[in-house]
Amino acid sequence: MEVTFWGTRGSLPTPMQSSHIRQKARALLRAASGKVFKDEAAIDAFLDAQPFWTANTYGGDSPCLQVGLASKEHLLCDFGSGARRLGGAMLGKFGPGAGQTYHVLMSHLHWDHLMGFPFFPPAFIPGNRIIIYGCHDDIEASFRRQNQAPNFPVDFSFLGAKIEFRKLTAGETVEIAGAAVTPKLQLHAGDSYGYRIQAEDAVFVYSSDSEHRIEDEAAGQGFVDFFDKADLVVFDAMYSLADAVSLKEDWGHSSNIVGVELCQRAGVKRLALFHHEPVYDDQRIDQILSDTRRYEEIRRDAYPGHPVLEVLAAYDGLTVAL
Repeated sequence: MEVTFWGTRGSLPTPMQSSHIRQKARALLRAASGKVFKDEAAIDAFLDAQPFWTANTYGGDSPCLQVGLASKEHLLCDFGSGARRLGGAMLGKFGPGAGQTYHVLMSHLHWDHLMGFPFFPPAFIPGNRIIIYGCHDDIEASFRRQNQAPNFPVDFSFLGAKIEFRKLTAGETVEIAGAAVTPKLQLHAGDSYGYRIQAEDAVFVYSSDSEHRIEDEAAGQGFVDFFDKADLVVFDAMYSLADAVSLKEDWGHSSNIVGVELCQRAGVKRLALFHHEPVYDDQRIDQILSDTRRYEEIRRDAYPGHPVLEVLAAYDGLTVAL
């Protein structure tokens, strides 16, 4: 199993601004002062040695993930704006004539998680099959409403692919594309659902748009069980802990600190910080990642026998092999 991130921002897509590019350019020019690069390989080696934020970006697309399995069918999580690039990549890889099947697990129906569907190229091509799964009763209506006037010029009825909707039930495991998939109800406005995906001796948990209240120990233990010994947990770490428990309480998101604590308790191998706050630039996300790794290190001895938790910050284009 491998997980590829096509969109990692929360709430809305976040294009990079000119000021951000100049910020990066200044940092790189300062670091390169006095250096001579004999070839392209030397330039690449220099860039690889710099802090991630200076020579790279975490990206600006809203949530969309691809889970690579042994099956020839495709498994996706959410249809955020990152689905546009994903669909284009699939069209380039397989061509328009080779019908493909896409299974899509929807966490919930807020716009940042389904806005990429009208721009998903495989949906326009006859011979493709798209099966959309979720625990909400109005999932089909939400997709159809998005693809109708005045929201979008191409009505849902004109899409060429065969599109199906299937209702899931929280706590019940189903087989999808060769994987065992279990949804879990999460605290979020209008409800959100996380997914535990198990296949090929690997476990991946997608847990976006979920608020965790520190005082609710029973709910916390429920997520520890849900994350149990996962190889990778993608976790909504949109806010700082201070914001999550004060100013932005009840906004339906969590923090890097809570992510570390739950994953360490559950014996998780890797934690990917996800659903990045749109006002954070790349440098801020880099700092949050550094702080989170330090916090994980401080707490590590509290769980003897558990694996060391590797912490990463998801970015558009990242692939993690499990």
